[in-house]
Amino acid sequence: MFCYFIPTDKPNIKLTAGPTIIPVGGRVNLSCSVDDSDGWKYDWFRRTSNSNEAQVDGEENRDIRVSQGGIYRCRGRRGKPVYYTDYSDEVTVEITANKPRASLTADSRVITAAGGGRVRLSCSVDESNSWKYDWFQRESESSAAQIIKDKGPDTMSISDGGMYHCRGGRGNPVYYTENSTAVTVWKRVSNKAVVKMQNDWSQIFRGETITLTCEIQDGGDTEWEYLWTTSSSETSPKQRERWIFTASASSRGNYWCQGKVKMDFYSSTEWSDPLRLTVTESKPQSKLRADRTEVPVGGSVTLSCSVNPSSGWKYYWYRGDQSSELLIRHDDVFKSNGQISVSQEGQYWCRGGRGEPVYYSQYSQSVRINTLVSKRVVVTLHPNWSEIYHGEMITVRCEIQGGDTEWEYEWKTTSSIKSSNQNEFRISSASSSHSGNYRCKGRKKNAQHETTEWSDFIKLTVNNNKPQSVLTVSPSWLSPGASVTLKCEVEHPSAGWRFYWYKTVPKLSDRLYRYELLPGSDSGTEEDSYMVHGQTHTAGYVCRAGRGEPVFYTEHSKPTFVWSGDFPPSASLTVSPDRVQHFTSDSVSLSCEGNSTEWRVRRFPEDSYLSLCSDWGTMTGSTCNISGLNSSAVYWCESGSGQFTNSVNITGH
Repeated sequence: MFCYFIPTDKPNIKLTAGPTIIPVGGRVNLSCSVDDSDGWKYDWFRRTSNSNEAQVDGEENRDIRVSQGGIYRCRGRRGKPVYYTDYSDEVTVEITANKPRASLTADSRVITAAGGGRVRLSCSVDESNSWKYDWFQRESESSAAQIIKDKGPDTMSISDGGMYHCRGGRGNPVYYTENSTAVTVWKRVSNKAVVKMQNDWSQIFRGETITLTCEIQDGGDTEWEYLWTTSSSETSPKQRERWIFTASASSRGNYWCQGKVKMDFYSSTEWSDPLRLTVTESKPQSKLRADRTEVPVGGSVTLSCSVNPSSGWKYYWYRGDQSSELLIRHDDVFKSNGQISVSQEGQYWCRGGRGEPVYYSQYSQSVRINTLVSKRVVVTLHPNWSEIYHGEMITVRCEIQGGDTEWEYEWKTTSSIKSSNQNEFRISSASSSHSGNYRCKGRKKNAQHETTEWSDFIKLTVNNNKPQSVLTVSPSWLSPGASVTLKCEVEHPSAGWRFYWYKTVPKLSDRLYRYELLPGSDSGTEEDSYMVHGQTHTAGYVCRAGRGEPVFYTEHSKPTFVWSGDFPPSASLTVSPDRVQHFTSDSVSLSCEGNSTEWRVRRFPEDSYLSLCSDWGTMTGSTCNISGLNSSAVYWCESGSGQFTNSVNITGH
C-alpha cells in the first residue's frame, strides 16, 4: 500500500530576465521556473500600458527570447486535468532608443621600452555578454580607421602608437554596438628633446625678442614635428621648431617641447625638461665710465660702457646729446669690454643693444670730457708754513703760471672746508677742520671745456695746541763785566717767527711775575737770541715768539734766571749759619733785608722747579726758616717793590 503527500499550497513560480533593456534590433532572455519539481509547461503573458494582457502565441518553453517591450508574467501547467500554478511576479522589459556603446580602456597611454614595449587594451559592453570585438587603428589624425582584428576577444596587446577604438558584435545576423570613444596611445622614441634659448642670457628684459628652439638630440635624418607647452600665458606655436615672441610679464614661466616623428604620427619623444624664463620689468641701465675726464695735450681718454648684470651687449656711442647722430657702433671685437678712445672734448653718452631686432638699454648718464691746456698749476700757502697753529691766519692760493687768461677755479681738498670757485681760500682763524690736502685746477671762463691739469697736492696741518717757547740763558752765574746771552726756541720748530724778550718783575700778590719788554724788542727780533750787557745782579727773563698779521703769539716761556752773588745797594740775602755747605739735618735761616716791607724767598734746585719758601719751609716776616736741607739749590729774595737780592748757592750733605 502506497501513501502520497499532497501539499495544500500551490508551488512557487519565478520569472527572471537577463538585461531588461532591449537594444535596438536586439533581444533579451526571459526564464520561468517552478521550485523543486518538473514536468511543467509554461504559459507566457504580455501587456503594455496601452493594451490588455494577452497570451504570447507559440511559447510554452521555460526560456524564451523576446524583442518586444512590455510587462511580462508567466505560469506553469501540467497533468490532465491541467493543474496551474499561480502567476509569477511581473517583469518590465524596455527597448532602448540607442545602440549600446562599447567602452575602451588602456593600461597605459604611452608605450615605453621600460614598460616592455607594449600596452594592453580592453573593450567591453555594459550589462551584456556574448559579444565579440572588432579592433580599429588610425595612424594619424587625418587617416581613416583600419580594422586590425575582427571578432576577437575583449583584450588586445599593441606595440605601435595610434588612435584606437573598438565595437562589439553578436548574433546572426551580427548586431553591432556603437564604436567606443577613441583612445590615443603614444610610442616614445629614445631621442631626447631639449628646449634652448637662442641667446643664452641670464637675464631677460621686457620688450626683448625671445627665440626658443626645440632640439632633438641624435635626431639624425628623421623629420620631426613639434609640440610646445608652457606654464606662462604665451600662446604656443603649432608644429614649429622655433617659438619666437616678445618678452613681457606674462612670459614668466616654464617651457617644454616634444618631438613627433613626421612619418609615424604617434611616435614621439618624452617631454623635455623645463626651461625657466624670468622677465625683468624695468629696462636695464647703461653705465659709462671714463679713466679720466680731461684729454691730455696730444693724448686721449678711454670710455667704458657696460650693462650689468647681463651679457650679449653691443655698445652705441653718442657725442652731444641723446638725439645726436650715432658716433660709433662697436663690432664684436669690442663687445666684451665696450671701450673706445676719444680725443675730442664734449658730452658723451652710451647705451647697449642686443638681439635681432635690436633691444636697447636705457641711455647712460653723460660724462663730460674736457681738453687740457699746457699751463702749470701750483697751490701755495701764504705765509708758506706747512704747519700752523689753531687761531692763525693763512691763505691757500691757486696760481696758474703764464698768460693773462681769465680763469674759474676748482678745488679738491680732504679738509672739511667748503670748495670755492675763487683762486684762494682765506682762513682767518685756523682749526683742525682746515687740516688736509689741497689741490686745484683752472677752467677758462670763455671756453669752459678747456681746463688745466690738477695741481699737485699741498698739505696743510693745523696744530690745536698753542706752541710753547723755551728760553735758555748763558752764563747762569754772572762774572764781573760779562754779558748775558738769551736764546729763545719754539717747540716743534716752524718758520716765520719773530722773538720778544722780557724781564721778570716779582708780583707778591700771587706766585707769578709781570713781564717788561727789554729794549729793542717791541716789534720782535728776527734773531732767536738777545744780548744783555752790563747786568751785575740776579735777574729773571722770559721770551715768546710771534708771527703773521695780526700777530699770533706762542705761550711765554718759563722764567729763567741769571744769578749773581753781588749785593744790590737796596736789597740783600743773608744766611745763618753763614757757610756754603750744610748738613741735611741743619736748620738754616734766610733773611731778606732792604727798603721794602714785603719779601718772598725763592729757590731753584738742580733737579726740580722754581718754588717758594712756603713750599719747603716757613716764612716769618722777611725770614725763611728751613728745618732740613734735602738738596742743593740756589736761593734769593724778591721784594714787593720788584727787586732781586743777591743769590746764594747752598749745598746739603
